[in-house]
Amino acid sequence: MPRFLIDGASAIVTGGASGIGEASARQLAALGAHVVIADLDEERGAAVASEVGGLFVRCDVSSEADGAESVAAASEMGPLRVLVNSAGIGMAGRTVDRDNEPMPQATFDLVIRVNLLGSFNMLRLAAAAMAKTDPVDDDGNRGVIVNMASAAAFDGQIGQAAYSASKGGIVGMTLPTARDLSAIGVRVNTVAPGLIDTPIYGEGDASEQFKAHLGASVLFPKRLGTAEELAFMVTELVTNPYMNAEVVRVDGGIRMPPK
Repeated sequence: MPRFLIDGASAIVTGGASGIGEASARQLAALGAHVVIADLDEERGAAVASEVGGLFVRCDVSSEADGAESVAAASEMGPLRVLVNSAGIGMAGRTVDRDNEPMPQATFDLVIRVNLLGSFNMLRLAAAAMAKTDPVDDDGNRGVIVNMASAAAFDGQIGQAAYSASKGGIVGMTLPTARDLSAIGVRVNTVAPGLIDTPIYGEGDASEQFKAHLGASVLFPKRLGTAEELAFMVTELVTNPYMNAEVVRVDGGIRMPPK
C-alpha cells in the first residue's frame, strides 16, 4: 500500500484503544505514521500507544481542551496529516418505551454530543492544524480526515433513534466539510460499518452464538466483519489521493431489518 501522506507524519485516532480505532492505529503505524491514541481508556490506550510506538492522550472528543491537547501532541511528533474519528458510543432506547414513557432527553443528547459533536470538534481542530503544514505534492495535499458513521445512518433499527441520528449527521457533514476544506488541501471521507466483531458483544459461548446469529443476516460473507477489515478501508481512504467527499459502506451487503 502506498504511504502517501503517512510516512513520517503524525496521525490522531480517536477511540484508538480498542476495536476499529485500534486496528486503524496499528495499520497507520505500520505505514510509518506517528500515532496519537486519543481515548478515555487510559490503561488500554497507553498499552496500544506503546505497542505502536506512539503516544496516548486522554481525550473526551467533545471537549475543546482535550481535542486541542491531542492535536498539539500529534503536531510535536510530526506534521499532522491524518485524523481518524473512531470514538463513539451507542445507547439503545425506544422513543416511547413499552410503559409509554418517553426516552430521556439526556440519553439522546449524550449520544449526539459524543458521536456527532465530538467528531466535528476533532475534525475542525485537526483541519486547522493541517492547514498550517506545507503541502506534500503539487496538488496541494495537506491531510485527510476519515470519520466513522454506521450502516445505522441508513438502516436505523428500533431503539436506534439517537445512534442513527448521530451517525446520519456524520454522513450529512461529509460533503460540506470536504468542500470547506478543499481550500486548504484536506480531504474528508466517511466509513459506514455494518456488523463488526468488536468488544461491544462481550466474550464467551453466549456471545459467540449471538454473533453467529447476527452474521447469518449478512449477505456475504455470512459473518460479522473484523476491525482489521474496516481498518483496511480507513487506510485506503487515507492513502488514495483521489478519494474525497465519499461515504463508503463496509457491511458485507447487509441491509438492516427493523429489529
